[in-house]
Amino acid sequence: MRIKVSAGMAVAALLLAGCSTSNDLSTAGQSVRFVEEKPASNCQLLGTATGEQSNWLSGQHGDEGGSMRGAANALRNNAAAMGGNVLYGVSSPTQNLLSSFAPTASKMTGQVYKCPN
Repeated sequence: MRIKVSAGMAVAALLLAGCSTSNDLSTAGQSVRFVEEKPASNCQLLGTATGEQSNWLSGQHGDEGGSMRGAANALRNNAAAMGGNVLYGVSSPTQNLLSSFAPTASKMTGQVYKCPN
């Protein structure tokens, strides 16, 4: 009986670990940078991108930790997929009082620009 319980717990742990994912920064996403000032007129606005990190199992890892980092990585990856290399006006509409206490999903949005190097 004890072996069955241990085996069941091991399987459950593996299943839960498989559901807990983070967004890794792609090679293309590494070339996307965040800026605080509106890009110059020689930059082309490509649109708006969103990055999300589900935190149902992973939770909040530290102050801004894994959840916001995962959302930022996803945002940079999505901007790169659009052909952009600059993110401007990035906001986190999901960060609120509840997210300080409970593991809610993190989301970031921003305007994607393609600027000359």
